[in-house]
Amino acid sequence: MPATVLLIDDNAIQAATRQTILKRAGYFVIPLLNPQRALEQFETNDFPAPIDLVITDHIMPGLNGAQFVRELRTHFPEIPVMVISGMEEAEQEYAGMNVTFRLKPLLPDNLLASVNRILPLKEPGSAEK
Repeated sequence: MPATVLLIDDNAIQAATRQTILKRAGYFVIPLLNPQRALEQFETNDFPAPIDLVITDHIMPGLNGAQFVRELRTHFPEIPVMVISGMEEAEQEYAGMNVTFRLKPLLPDNLLASVNRILPLKEPGSAEK
């Protein structure tokens, strides 16, 4: 089973682009456009697979990325989170929240390198004997 990435971005085009990049790299991606919906799904465990990594945008309507991560951490302190933002100063909002912060524009190779550092892919056929 490939690793499952929950991708939260209110920009549907950016979400679809990142989803395509991650899927091609072998990840199972669940895209959501709304961070509040993501929290509701976490509360009810309403995902088709366990979430191995959350990738979220910083600026979103309703909850911004920092508010979302703060809420997520109250129930899921260990889940890896990567925040992508075009605002360098936003990184300080995530102090002490154990997140990987990346600046936009995040090129496909940089996105994959960041995800692979957090969540090494299990190579097909590399099961330990």
